[in-house]
Amino acid sequence: MRNLLTSSVIAAGLLSVGALVLQGDLAAQDKPKIQVPQPGVPQIATLEGRFVRAAYNNEGYVILGYQTAQRSLGEEWLLLEVGMTLRQGVKDYTVKREAISLETPDAATLPLPSIEEFRKGDTQAVQVRAKVQRDSINYFPPNAIRGCAMLFFPDITSRAMSYDQVEVTQTHACVGRLFFRVPGGIKYGQYWLNVKFAESLVRVPFRILTKDEEKFLSKNYKDIKKQVQAAFSPKKKS
Repeated sequence: MRNLLTSSVIAAGLLSVGALVLQGDLAAQDKPKIQVPQPGVPQIATLEGRFVRAAYNNEGYVILGYQTAQRSLGEEWLLLEVGMTLRQGVKDYTVKREAISLETPDAATLPLPSIEEFRKGDTQAVQVRAKVQRDSINYFPPNAIRGCAMLFFPDITSRAMSYDQVEVTQTHACVGRLFFRVPGGIKYGQYWLNVKFAESLVRVPFRILTKDEEKFLSKNYKDIKKQVQAAFSPKKKS
């Protein structure tokens, strides 16, 4: 893990405009000023598509889709389509429920709710919305070649049992839905999905955009598939 600190310096070169934070009133500026959200931890890069974000370090890789959350402004339950894997050469690790959290624009850190809290919550509407308002997150490093289900919150129509942990390996792309109960409802601003691995924390930024922000940034998104391919393609020998 010694390379984490030195590797983080290349993050700016790989960042796309999708996760940039707008400052000021877009309507009042011809050329809005923007800045990159800083994760506050050693991290190699953040990759962004329209409603897809991925972040990774030398240990773990996490990707999320949040279009459903973007369309659920004001609602109490936030849904994320999430995938994770380990980097090549990293020892298998069990990610438990308590290792996952959400940071809100108010700087509050929300834990992943228990399955009991989830079942008592009013999540049916957001789950139905997710069937039509979602983006593919099937973009993983080339070492993740096998499927893997994260069952913290099984689909309401599924008979699958819920589990409080998921076994993550370097060859498995584990995917599933995560839910968070947001007191006061989902609001505009910067959010972070936090996933604690054995030796490090991966923080994936995503922003609930205003209409003006979404309109401005929609012209600058890059292809998430191409970004992942570029990030993990073999380096050419000089």
